[in-house]
Amino acid sequence: SRHPARVLAIHAVDAVLSKKAHDVTVMDMRSVSGVADYFVMCTGDSDLQIRAIADAVEENLRTELGERPWHREGYEHLQWVLLDYVDLVVHIFSQEKRAFYGLERLWGDAPSEQVSEDGSGASVKILQEGHAKEHRPNAG
Repeated sequence: SRHPARVLAIHAVDAVLSKKAHDVTVMDMRSVSGVADYFVMCTGDSDLQIRAIADAVEENLRTELGERPWHREGYEHLQWVLLDYVDLVVHIFSQEKRAFYGLERLWGDAPSEQVSEDGSGASVKILQEGHAKEHRPNAG
């Protein structure tokens, strides 16, 4: 990726908020080895909204940053759409699937931050430059 993962995540947050996603949460996965640097998670009310959110993320990251997902899944059923940008993974859930999979519980050790619905990617503290560098293990 040509851009830092946090920059992708900031754009993803703005994209999901632009489509009125609910319960937007950013998780800093850097201390959880080998998954991604960040997760952006949100909930949509319907198939249509879930697709609109996913399309907005893809469009924003492509037009603003020239980034395309390495992998995408869930478009057939629109219950859990996953856009994998390697260092950033965006998860767009239906209400039922979000509750069922409970990623926040699964990755309970990872720092996370809820984004207010009138917030923006730039307002997310855990995406700010230099935030919590101590999470990243030094050994490579």
